[in-house]
Amino acid sequence: MEIDHAAEQELRYRAKAALRKRARALRNAIPREAALARSALIAKRIESLDFVQAAKHMALFHPIEGRNEVDLTDLGDRLRARGVRVAYPSIDPDTRVMTFRFVDDPRAMEERGLGFCEPAPEAEEATSLDVVIVPALQIDGRGHRIGYGAGFYDRALPRFAPPARSVGVAFDFQLVAEVPDTPGDVTLSLIVTDSRILAPTD
Repeated sequence: MEIDHAAEQELRYRAKAALRKRARALRNAIPREAALARSALIAKRIESLDFVQAAKHMALFHPIEGRNEVDLTDLGDRLRARGVRVAYPSIDPDTRVMTFRFVDDPRAMEERGLGFCEPAPEAEEATSLDVVIVPALQIDGRGHRIGYGAGFYDRALPRFAPPARSVGVAFDFQLVAEVPDTPGDVTLSLIVTDSRILAPTD
């Protein structure tokens, strides 16, 4: 029987949308204190990685308020304290292209219409990075992730990784057996949760 690839891809997109909705509800259901405690464990595991200890330029993300995202605010402070330059996602409002811009004081970032705090448009743009930390709603053992559906990271990561290491972060309950992969998806080079560190397998 001939496979209808267009129909199959449509099913995958629908499956991802359903998983995204369910994953957001599950994450929103945990207490904020639990999310912060789990985030601290994730930060500790990230800091234990050899390539993070050697990094000079890293990209983090600012947690979206009210969504119980992994919060790496304290990690950013510790990285800057030891001389690491830390960049954050920045979306061009006209082209919708995401890049990363270096920030010395995250408190100076502002919400610019997409729900999360971004660097000022005039902040220095990162042209190379050693590590990019990537948020996720769900991740599987192959390094495939589900984000919010806009595709910003999938389009931006190939410009930096490799040579940068892309590290997906999520709470352990966000790990799933398989994320439906769709065209343009970019896999991660490592996964860090509050319970483990996983190297993706095919």
